[in-house]
Amino acid sequence: MRNKVLTVTIASLAALALGVLAADPLKCPPTTEKKPVVDTYHGVRVTDDYRWLEDWSDPAVKFWSQAQNACARIYLDKLPGREFLRERFSVLLGGASPGFYDIEAREGALFAMKRQPPKQQPFLVALPSADDPGGARVVIDPNVLDPRGITAIDWYVPSPDGKLVAASLSVGGSEDGTVHVFDVATGKEVHEAITRVQEGTGGGSLAWDRDGKGFYYTRYPRAGERPQMDLNFYQQVYHHTLGTPEAKDTYSIGKEWPRIAETALQRSDDGTHILATVANGDGGEFAFYLLGPSGTWTRVADFSDKAVSTSFGPGGDLFILSLKDAPRGKVLRASPKEPDISKAVVVVPASDAVIESILPTESHLYVCDLMGGPSRIRIFDLAGKGLGEVPVTPVSSVGALVHAGKDDLLFSSQSYLTPGAWYRYSTASRTVSKTALAQTSPADFSDTEVVRTMAVSPDGTKIPLTLLMLKGTPLDGNNPVLLTGYGGFGISETPGFSSARRAWIEQGGIWAIASLRGGGDFGEEWHEAGKLTKKQNVFDDFAACARTLVEQKYTRPGRLAITGGSNGGLLMGAELTQHPEMFKAVVSHVGIYDMLRVELSTNGSFNIPEFGTVKDPAQFKALYAYSPYHRIKKGTAYPASMFLTGANDPRVDPMQSRKFVAALQSANGSKNPVLLRTNAKAGHGLDMSLSERIEENMDVYAFLFSQLGVSLPKPAEAKKGK
Repeated sequence: MRNKVLTVTIASLAALALGVLAADPLKCPPTTEKKPVVDTYHGVRVTDDYRWLEDWSDPAVKFWSQAQNACARIYLDKLPGREFLRERFSVLLGGASPGFYDIEAREGALFAMKRQPPKQQPFLVALPSADDPGGARVVIDPNVLDPRGITAIDWYVPSPDGKLVAASLSVGGSEDGTVHVFDVATGKEVHEAITRVQEGTGGGSLAWDRDGKGFYYTRYPRAGERPQMDLNFYQQVYHHTLGTPEAKDTYSIGKEWPRIAETALQRSDDGTHILATVANGDGGEFAFYLLGPSGTWTRVADFSDKAVSTSFGPGGDLFILSLKDAPRGKVLRASPKEPDISKAVVVVPASDAVIESILPTESHLYVCDLMGGPSRIRIFDLAGKGLGEVPVTPVSSVGALVHAGKDDLLFSSQSYLTPGAWYRYSTASRTVSKTALAQTSPADFSDTEVVRTMAVSPDGTKIPLTLLMLKGTPLDGNNPVLLTGYGGFGISETPGFSSARRAWIEQGGIWAIASLRGGGDFGEEWHEAGKLTKKQNVFDDFAACARTLVEQKYTRPGRLAITGGSNGGLLMGAELTQHPEMFKAVVSHVGIYDMLRVELSTNGSFNIPEFGTVKDPAQFKALYAYSPYHRIKKGTAYPASMFLTGANDPRVDPMQSRKFVAALQSANGSKNPVLLRTNAKAGHGLDMSLSERIEENMDVYAFLFSQLGVSLPKPAEAKKGK
């Protein structure tokens, strides 16, 4: 009852905030009270004026957030072209053909996640083959389970015989998943649900027993087992037998793992072995443990061995992707009888290519490489003898490799200009054919070209910059340009299709993608060069790309906008505070801005191996030097900015956006708007419903087009565009 009263009170405050601000727009942005708190780090005193905005349980913080949302709505709802954009995104995002991803093969059938507008959430289907999408049968549809459209499938795992499927379901973008078991033939839930298997911090995973009568799964502590602050840490592996209560589940492994362990489980094809891949947070360190028929776990590799992934081959052999003395990757092979990595042999040596993933089949080993952006697939026998390459579309990316029987291969691929499709490689004919699992889009990029140029960072490093624009776009320095980047966690910028991007390009805009250090575009050395105390390199790289766009006459500062999300949101905050004069507008999604407090949030702890910790003097010095929240300067003329966050975000605490916006609004020496848009139905954005995506894109593009002076057509013309 107490919670219910509090909810009503907060709702009333929100309504009051909206009413007051709508009646008097001069109150936007609302004045934010400063309540200074002083911390001392290694002798450095740091004042935090907005610490109070961290406490989401405080009704005053909720009122402040609602007031900020009301101000954002007052501003955004008056922007020109909104109805055109709503109609356009309804076509671009809602008019695409069904798309299939996360394919798993079992007993002659395929399971796949299916995205089918206008359904709000993707759903799980079983289909006879990649050539018969019409034969797909729905197994789990969260749109039926929850008509609100806010329940999502985090991941799924079919049983070995394909008769059952276990799936993690979560609500409202929380990624807080409970595992449910469904009968594939009927689509009905069977057996008992298992709670706290999946979180937005350390993720979650599951691997079935050989006979399908139980499974191993990742388990987070229950209330009372650890202090409240540790309940989303200390992930361990337990075993569950179907038909028994969760309380009877047995511990298997994990007590010795780090607090920030992130575990992925997989079963060998013959069902005799289970592999646990344990990440030490998000910094790229992994350990591997193998469970054999004896029922005991054996450590295959430790964090210091620099192995990054392992796949099962014939007979349970382990094929290991290693970065030790090979920052772009090499492939090792180890026997399950002697799984120690020190006894593994090299089957694919290091080369100039960055190895992204591997897939062993009955007698082949497929190796997917990253060639500075685009992908290629090499073929080897299991001893490492080269057998050629799988033909792939030029300047495309390969997203997944799936064993399609014996040595044949299914792989997904897309480019900047063509939507994703699944292809089959036949070892018999050595040819590639597009399957029926190919997506079409209302976004036609036949008038668009892809241009690759280079920027030079202050230390002389060349930074690839990819541009998408209409053919014949004049280089007169007056084009609206949207520059984006990420630069972290070893994540690479690869060719990818976006229907929404069409709305930018068809208005004469240029979309620019920076391949920054901190990513994995050129291997682990590229990642390490933008990590921990070297993070400033990422921000310097991005600024160099912005300068290059101006120098090469693609645009000018008055028509240049930037955008990024999550770690890319940190990038936005750094650019905004370090180079406010370089950009006309900034849009930042679910970003990190207070680098001295981020490690105190749950997911922030997992990020310590990537960003560093204030407990280390050298790392504190680097964090404090670039922390966007602490680099805001009173009276600086900041560009127009919009910050988006999700109230249920498990990966980046929304307080990051609240504090940064409060400080920026207080210090801003220009009349440019600083907006905070909080989505009460979303988290980090991964599970956002279709309707929410349309609304968010409409707000973002209307804001950017307005700031860059782009006039939009009337609503009736939305369906006529390419």
